[in-house]
Amino acid sequence: MRKDILKNVKRVVVKIGSRVLTDDAGALDMAVIGRICADIAGLRATGVQVVVVSSGAIAAGRSELGLTAKPRTIPQKQAAAAIGQTRLMRAYEEALAPHGLKAAQVLLTSEDLGSRQRFLNARATLDTLLEYGIIPVINENDTVVVDEIKFGDNDNLSALVTNVAEAHLLLILTDIEGFYSADPRTNPDATLIPLVKAVTREVERAAGGTGSGVGTGGMATKVGAAKKAGKNGVPTIMVSGKREGIIAAALAGRDVGTLFLPGTDGLNRRKHWIAYTLKPAGRVMVDEGAAEVLQKKGKSLLPSGIVRVEGRFDRGACVRVCGPDGKEFARGLSDYSSSEISRLAGRKSSEIEKILGYRYADVIVHRDNLVVL
Repeated sequence: MRKDILKNVKRVVVKIGSRVLTDDAGALDMAVIGRICADIAGLRATGVQVVVVSSGAIAAGRSELGLTAKPRTIPQKQAAAAIGQTRLMRAYEEALAPHGLKAAQVLLTSEDLGSRQRFLNARATLDTLLEYGIIPVINENDTVVVDEIKFGDNDNLSALVTNVAEAHLLLILTDIEGFYSADPRTNPDATLIPLVKAVTREVERAAGGTGSGVGTGGMATKVGAAKKAGKNGVPTIMVSGKREGIIAAALAGRDVGTLFLPGTDGLNRRKHWIAYTLKPAGRVMVDEGAAEVLQKKGKSLLPSGIVRVEGRFDRGACVRVCGPDGKEFARGLSDYSSSEISRLAGRKSSEIEKILGYRYADVIVHRDNLVVL
């Protein structure tokens, strides 16, 4: 089955974790980086384009600051990233050079991908680099990022990059063999699960856990990345990045690591951007009738079904749509601001112009801009 799924893969996002790239002392492991780059060169030789999402900048830079543990403060993290990013890129350049390949640094924040224009610009940049045979190496721009514009971790970033790059596969290289029934570091009875057909709540609960002292992501963030990629119709393979030849083995369809199948209810790329890349600016609370129509009939959100609005946002903002129980069930782009929606709540579409003195649309969120989660 794996070979059938992978036979049409022509562009892959390879996410490499900090624990894969560093040795026990926390320094960059050039032997591992060399093996990974040799595998990447092997894929390029077969016509497969590769986009790398790489952690490791902060880990590579912390020793220069005299830190023996993971930086805790934002200034420490940003300083370590500023130092380490150059060392990380030099490591990739040196490891790719013997294979006749070059690397290009691409630094992103969620604010970059939250703007549709900048999102499309990033896609065009990646397309151009790949056309020229360059290996894009993407990382979060940790030197300037703050919580408000932070992806959270590079697992999440890699899932979003599959959409930006229009990739066919997400390959996550981690420090264990794949997804287990329990944490193999603490539970000797943990067993490797080779196939996950769907990322259910049970799977998410089993992922549990937090990250290591080197990286920021744990198994939960990797499973979350597989879920996001799956919503884009992209399968994910999670394998041990420390194993020699693992990338070639995974792409050849061998039974290594864990394969996460994509969902059957995949989103188009624009709706995927709305659902997973944009940060919601507020909440629109709707009544039971509106919730049912939106979820079961795929209709637009009308002002008559709105109970109230929470938060302050402008027209065009991404908003959470919540039912009578307060739980979010959809997300979309609002055609009106929060103050305008407050005035329109519970009223008919035909009354919009009379109430506001103008009308942008007959709906608050059009179904083309609405994603049921």
